[in-house]
Amino acid sequence: MVMPIGGISSGDFKETSGRVQLLHVVTRNSLGALTTDAFTQANPPVVTATNNKSAALASVSKVGVLGGSVAFTRPDIGNGYHGGPVVTVGPTYLAGLKPLGIFLNDAMGNPFENTPGPASGKGPYVCGSGTCIGVTIYETKHQKTGFANISYAAGDAVYASMNGYLTNVLEDSYENNVAGAPAPTLMGIVKAAPDAGTNNILVIDLRV
Repeated sequence: MVMPIGGISSGDFKETSGRVQLLHVVTRNSLGALTTDAFTQANPPVVTATNNKSAALASVSKVGVLGGSVAFTRPDIGNGYHGGPVVTVGPTYLAGLKPLGIFLNDAMGNPFENTPGPASGKGPYVCGSGTCIGVTIYETKHQKTGFANISYAAGDAVYASMNGYLTNVLEDSYENNVAGAPAPTLMGIVKAAPDAGTNNILVIDLRV
């Protein structure tokens, strides 16, 4: 799979374990600790209906936060913790969960590899305006109002969805579903959109 951007791997991410390709990086952040549920959450973790599931997750059975998904602050667990999104009974979306960046690795690692996540309790993520990354995991369906397909275009604003994946549907952002919340955090701007031809990767310039 060759992307219409020079200098990028042609391996279609099959040679990486995190579903994320680093193009230009400002910060790799390993401060803080992962929540316990960062190692046990289902994927997707919040809106679990099959009809709403992202195409990228169709064959994913792994638990724990995934590389390419959004790292959220988790003050419900404690100061300095981060992980994936959660809701309480209702469902009620929690005001304290804010997007920090994009996870670099799957928290649980992969067979026949070192597993630094469980060993260290750390979940590094990339952040910083000016960071440019490509991800193969992102929402391809509307989450809040049915399961119609969504598409991306260069210049789209993207947000952290209620499942913790990138989406360009504002009403599907986690923060948009918090009662009385301010405008959702802008995660980034689409640099190159996935299409049915040469590119299945969502490339974004981060703004967090």
